[in-house]
Amino acid sequence: MYKRILFLPLFILLFSRCTTNELDIDISAVEVKPLEVLRLEEDIFSINNANFAEKNKELTLKYGSFYEHYVRSFLNKGGVNDSLYQTTLLSFTNDKDMKETYNYVKKLYPNQSIEKINNELTNCVKRFKYHFPKKQLPTKLITCTTGYNYAVAYTDSALVLGLDMYLNDTTLFYKMLNTPMYQLRTMNEHYIVPNLIKGWLLTEFDNSQPVNTLLYHTIFYGKLFYTINALLPNTNDSLIIGYNTKQMSYCKENEKNLWGYFAEKNRLYENNLKTVQELTTDGPFTGAISKECPPRIAMWVGWQIVRSYMKNNKGATLEKLMNETDAQTILSKSKYRP
Repeated sequence: MYKRILFLPLFILLFSRCTTNELDIDISAVEVKPLEVLRLEEDIFSINNANFAEKNKELTLKYGSFYEHYVRSFLNKGGVNDSLYQTTLLSFTNDKDMKETYNYVKKLYPNQSIEKINNELTNCVKRFKYHFPKKQLPTKLITCTTGYNYAVAYTDSALVLGLDMYLNDTTLFYKMLNTPMYQLRTMNEHYIVPNLIKGWLLTEFDNSQPVNTLLYHTIFYGKLFYTINALLPNTNDSLIIGYNTKQMSYCKENEKNLWGYFAEKNRLYENNLKTVQELTTDGPFTGAISKECPPRIAMWVGWQIVRSYMKNNKGATLEKLMNETDAQTILSKSKYRP
C-alpha cells in the first residue's frame, strides 16, 4: 500500500512529461531582436523647471510621435506645443499621489523585473513571427505611469505598459480610487504579459467589421484568445482570460449547458446590442445567465469553439484562422459539441 502511494506522484510526473502541447512550437531558429526598453516614467519624473526645455527636446527625440500621444492623452490635451504644457506636466510630476505612485512603481518594478517581462515578450514576438511572417513586429517596450487611466496599448511598433495599473490588489492607491473587486484581482504582474499581448492583437486584427451579431463577436474573441494562447503556450487559461479558479471550474463543469444557452433560440444570431454587451462586457458576472457565471462568457465559449475548429481542421494555420472573417464558417467546421 505504502509503495503504491510513494510511486504515484512519480507516475503522474512522468505521464505529464509525455504529453505534448501542440502550440508550444520550436522558436530556436526564429531571429528577433529583443525589444528596446524605454522607461518613460523615469524620464518624466526627472523633469523640473530648470531642465524643462532640454528634457522636453530629449523626450520628443527619444519617444517620437508616442510622446505627443502620451501628453495629449494623460497630461495636456493641447499637446507639447500648447502654452499650458509645461505647467500641466510639472503639476503631474509634483502631485503628491503621482509622486508616491512613481516611487512605488520604482520599488515594485526595477529594471530586472522589466527585463524579465521583456524576455517573455520577445519570445511572444518570435512566435508571432513564426505564425505571421509577413506582419510588422513590435520593436519597443515603453513603460510609464498614466494617472491610473490606461493599462496597455500598442502604437508605432511599441508595446506600452501603464505600470500604475499593476500594483497588486492590496495597494492603498486602488482602495482610494474605489476600484471594483473584480478588476482588482487582475491588477498584478501575472497579468501584464497576457494583457500586453491582448492589446497588441486587438490593434493588429481589426474588429470593426459592420457585423454586430453575437456569433461574430463570439468567434472574433475566440480567435483572439486562441492566438494569445499560441503566443503564450505555457500560460494558464485563467491568466489569459482573467478568470479565477472558481470561474474556470464553473466554465468546465457547465460547458454543455453554456453551449445549450447560446445554441437555443438561435441566440448566436442575435444582433441586439444590449444582448451582445451582456455576454461580452466585463463585470463581476454574466447576469443574463447567473451570478455564478463569469463575465464575458461569450468570449470563453468562442475560445472553445475555435479550439475545436483548429483540432478538426488539420490544414488550418493560425494565419488562416485570423484571416477567416466568416464566423459561420468557423462555427460550422468546428464541429463543436461539448
